[in-house]
Order: sequence, then C-alpha cells, then structure tokens
Amino acid sequence: MGIAITLNGEQRQVQAATVADLLREIGLDTRKVAVERNEEIVPRSTYAATTLVSGDALEIVHFIGGG
Repeated sequence: MGIAITLNGEQRQVQAATVADLLREIGLDTRKVAVERNEEIVPRSTYAATTLVSGDALEIVHFIGGG
C-alpha cells in the first residue's frame, strides 16, 4: 500500500520508509541530488535516518553535469 506523499508537486504512493529508500525507489543517485522535505533541506548525511510520513511534501533536484 505505501504512504502518500507529494513529490515535486505530484501526489504519489511510495513504499519508501526513508529519504534514502525513496531515492533508491525512484532510481536516483544520492550523490547527485538535493532533497527538501516540508520546506527544509535534508542534509545528505541524514538521508537514511530521515523517515517519511504520509503527507510529506518533497522536492528533489537532480544535478546533471555537462559542458
């Protein structure tokens, strides 16, 4: 069943329990993203310890290199 969150403005049902789990679930590399949860930046060092609850609003920015 999962939990209901808002991810980058869209409602989603996810199985993830933590920010790190969510990034794995959607296929993003933790080293190449910035995550905001409920309008607060989540430090990369706490991704695995930051739990998700129903109703959380997350914004994820994926960094892309290039030249």
